[in-house]
Amino acid sequence: MGGPRLDVQPGAITLVRHGEPALSRKVRLSAGEYRDFWARYEIMGLLPGQTPPAALIGHVEACDVLISSTRLRAIESAQAVGKGRDFERDEVLVEAPLPPPRWPSWIRLSPRIWGFLARFHWWFFNHHQGEESRRESEARADRAAAKLVAIAESGQDVVVLAHGFFNLLIDRSLRRRGWRRTKREGYKYWSTRRFQRR
Repeated sequence: MGGPRLDVQPGAITLVRHGEPALSRKVRLSAGEYRDFWARYEIMGLLPGQTPPAALIGHVEACDVLISSTRLRAIESAQAVGKGRDFERDEVLVEAPLPPPRWPSWIRLSPRIWGFLARFHWWFFNHHQGEESRRESEARADRAAAKLVAIAESGQDVVVLAHGFFNLLIDRSLRRRGWRRTKREGYKYWSTRRFQRR
């Protein structure tokens, strides 16, 4: 009881990064300003006028289950690729936090570089500044992976619209569980990672 049915062919799991948000990254910010930038980023939706890749729309059309993070940029991405179909929104899929190092205000960097530094600081030195820690995010990714595996092992193809770094954490968890990554498109907006049971 409780294990995968041996007479059912497992479906595929596809992790998709959301589309481009409506917040320009062409700015230079202090650490404090970057915290404000990230807070706005977390609540904003997509930049208008973009079109998801046709191949992704076709893949979503053929899948059995569509799920998104509860962040607006992920919800709007799922709506864009789902073309009106219903889908679940799950907070377990939200992005891992990005608290930047507490550096002096005269240090001004682009959001992309702040994001890299924040992730390095958070990942290797566990400076989470009261937010979700690295281990807590990894445990959450394990819960997300377990949910997706249960869906796929019932024979359904599942597509997830979520976030760049958290998708990477789910990727690691899936591979530890014996799932083989068959497609990886990097970290750009709308990029996909696909997994199948070995």
